[in-house]
Amino acid sequence: MKILITGTTGYIAKRLVLQLLEDNHELVCCVRDLNRIPDEIEYKENIEFLKIDFLEDDTPDFPEDIDAAYYLIHSMSTSSENFESLEKKCASKFKELTEKTSCKQVLYLSGIVNDSSLSKHLKSRLQVEEILSSSKYALTTFRAGIIVGSGSASFEIIRDIVEKLPVMVTPKWLNTKTQPIAIRDVLNFLVKALGNENVFNKSFDICGPEVLTYKEMLLEFGKVRGLKRYILTLPVLTPRLSSYWLYFVTSTSFNLAKALVDSMKVEVIAKPSNINEILDVQPIKYTEAVSLAFQKIEQNAVISSWKDAISSGVFKDQLSKHVRMPQFGCFKDVRSRKVTNEELTLDKIWSIGGENGWYSFTWLWRIRGYADKLVGGVGLRRGRTHSTYLEPGDPLDFWRVLLADKEEKRLLLFAEMKLPGEAWLEFKIVKNQLYQRAVFRPKGIWGRMYWYAVLPFHAFVFNGMIDALVAEK
Repeated sequence: MKILITGTTGYIAKRLVLQLLEDNHELVCCVRDLNRIPDEIEYKENIEFLKIDFLEDDTPDFPEDIDAAYYLIHSMSTSSENFESLEKKCASKFKELTEKTSCKQVLYLSGIVNDSSLSKHLKSRLQVEEILSSSKYALTTFRAGIIVGSGSASFEIIRDIVEKLPVMVTPKWLNTKTQPIAIRDVLNFLVKALGNENVFNKSFDICGPEVLTYKEMLLEFGKVRGLKRYILTLPVLTPRLSSYWLYFVTSTSFNLAKALVDSMKVEVIAKPSNINEILDVQPIKYTEAVSLAFQKIEQNAVISSWKDAISSGVFKDQLSKHVRMPQFGCFKDVRSRKVTNEELTLDKIWSIGGENGWYSFTWLWRIRGYADKLVGGVGLRRGRTHSTYLEPGDPLDFWRVLLADKEEKRLLLFAEMKLPGEAWLEFKIVKNQLYQRAVFRPKGIWGRMYWYAVLPFHAFVFNGMIDALVAEK
């Protein structure tokens, strides 16, 4: 089938595109900016990208021969106070263009809207559903609550809260009930409904098997991570204060925090239906969804999998497209210097560690290695496989090489020392500028204490290292 995808840069769409490509569909992905095509899909086969902004009046060469379309545009985190009108305009433009094609089915992912007092966000979702209804094509609407998956906004916000705060004094909306659903189940519903006439012109609530409060979700998340958490809810926090609380405690933007608080005050319990039987999808429990999310995260740190993937030819494009450091809930030490001799600097980077040392305060690196061995870690005993050559999967003292691409001028290391969290170290040259980034994702209060304990050493260790790398000798 030839399928049109909107919201291509969004969390759901990026995953959906990969799944549809595996099923050998031909895809047309809509993007507002061709420079922002997601790395995960940019070089895939059977896919083309259409530059279009559904808020603009200009109409590009919209394909007429599509068989189905997914409408996945949401404005929840927009800075505009009037996101309802923006969503209305987007939906109306999409409908106008789609009705001129051969499209037989439009699939729309919305939010559960069965409470009498809907938030502005959920009212807008319902309005979009009404706009998308058409006599020219069949509309299938799936309404979901909290979606749980690695990288999703809700997952990262919950992770931020749980891993940062052993004791929480929280707003009363944490007692609101909801029915979370795993991202894998959402994708299964969206894919299996494609072309299925049993779901034409119908809407269904989709959800996991449990009704949980947000408080219970936080506590269960903590159990999966092996963290005991204590939560006290207060009835005195206003919605605005609650938004500020979420904004300062987590890595989310204030606009998204505000929209989330507005939605979290409303109970979202799914209406019963037979959609699980129609599409043969049996949603998993919340704790299993969280565990699977962390399995996916940890796979990016199981270095042998990178090496196996390269040797088996799984990656047809650059490995660097698949290796990214996390952005949420992290501490970062970023330094840069101008490079006058790129070849010399790259040679130094590719020779770092092992017998060559770390160019600055190597004795401190050795002390850190001894400390790691004392607590059962690998220490510095592994050294390097080769004194000047690196490839993904190689050990490098207490690091593991995730990416070593001299053409791209980038080296990425993942820490295998004993840590209360996860750590990455990256060297990258861009336009004669060397960027050195140390990123640490703490686990619990001990992780945060560890970061602040070693922070004073960064000033001279990391400064000395980058200075040595760019020195012309």
